[in-house]
Amino acid sequence: MNEPANLVPRRREATVQVHRPTPLAPVPSAPVVPVQPSAIPAVASVVLPDGRVVTGYSLEHAKPEPVAAKLPVSRAAVNIALGGIGFGAVCGGLFLLTAFITALTALITQLIILAAVIFGGWVAVQVFSASGHGSGTTVNIRKAVFKRNHFHS
Repeated sequence: MNEPANLVPRRREATVQVHRPTPLAPVPSAPVVPVQPSAIPAVASVVLPDGRVVTGYSLEHAKPEPVAAKLPVSRAAVNIALGGIGFGAVCGGLFLLTAFITALTALITQLIILAAVIFGGWVAVQVFSASGHGSGTTVNIRKAVFKRNHFHS
């Protein structure tokens, strides 16, 4: 089928730019020349217990690098730093102690209130349960006083 030219979508061609890196000039280096040791090391031979002989060069032990000298620290700077650390520790400890005392006070207060509520409930149960039941002895003090200490049930 032939489609009209105005209905065919046209391609957009994007311009492509190619970037090529520029090589750096090589750095001239000094030629590598083998250097002979100034003295030929001595060859060591060791006789093993089974009679074999092992021959080889002895190796020097690696020498540790010298330790850099420490810069002196003034005594006053050390004392100030330790004083600051101590002051911070004391302040933190006092803050924790204050928080602990506050929490302990709140706990004791709540325990006292709980004991008062439980004791008050126990008293209320004793008062209200004693008057409603027939079991036990009920003494009316006013009648006993008027009857000159003759108790009648």
